[in-house]
Amino acid sequence: MKLYTFRRAPGAADELGVGCAEKPGFLYPLECFGLHFHDMTDLIRTASPEQLAALRTPPAGAEPLPFAALTARAPIPRPAQDVLCLGINYSAHHTEAGRFDKDAFGDRPQAIYFSKRVTEATGDGDPIPRYEGLVDSLDYENELAVILGRDAWQVRAEDAAQYIFGYTILNDVSARNLQTGHKQWYFGKSLDGFTPMGPCIVTADEIAYPPALAVRTTVNGELRQDGNTRQFITDIAHVLAELTQGMTLKAGTVIATGTPAGVGMGMQPPCFLERGDTVICEIEGIGTLTNTVG
Repeated sequence: MKLYTFRRAPGAADELGVGCAEKPGFLYPLECFGLHFHDMTDLIRTASPEQLAALRTPPAGAEPLPFAALTARAPIPRPAQDVLCLGINYSAHHTEAGRFDKDAFGDRPQAIYFSKRVTEATGDGDPIPRYEGLVDSLDYENELAVILGRDAWQVRAEDAAQYIFGYTILNDVSARNLQTGHKQWYFGKSLDGFTPMGPCIVTADEIAYPPALAVRTTVNGELRQDGNTRQFITDIAHVLAELTQGMTLKAGTVIATGTPAGVGMGMQPPCFLERGDTVICEIEGIGTLTNTVG
């Protein structure tokens, strides 16, 4: 099942919808099912199994909306907590990052965790801000994002799949000069507009666990990233088990799992994003997330 957040017109209220498998490119607003949730996080936290199951069968006579006529939103426009991220979680990306800045991206004996402040996540089709004068090395990172469906505390690795509500695509947009210059990653990852997410959430039952999904990114039509989530250094089960030893992760938490090789800083010479560049992040089974630098 694919779940969307959308607006019927620019500036209208956010609504939730369900993708229509029988009619690709259409979705059913949740109001068709007689259900109402404040937002996607509310749905994740409060929807009963029976309500979620009901969303799989459109009510008789309900008319789906053409998605092309709607304004796409990030599926979770305002995460309740900072997005949790893994750094350097693919070996080939570790190599290219170390080549760019060994001090910032050198050997780390354990998983690298950081958070990304998100005032409002950017939707599919929305621009990525350039920040002239502040950012001189704007970069992309296509990542599988895991969305938790239950509060997680002291999770056993073998039980990790039970805590996953679904998956989406997240572009961990990064200002490399801020990330490396400040010797920490929070500022360079957290500027407004640096968290494109979408186009939807695919529920966990649609994707075999552990996910082994192709991850591809193009910039202006040129293939830059071509990896697979089976290449994780630190897998999802380890992440949940390790973090929840002493940290409660609430339902609705978004965890970005790291990016494969092929980012701009890894090219020789580095090739960063410029105004007008279009980045398309694709993950198998989820779809594509497209954003142009404004």
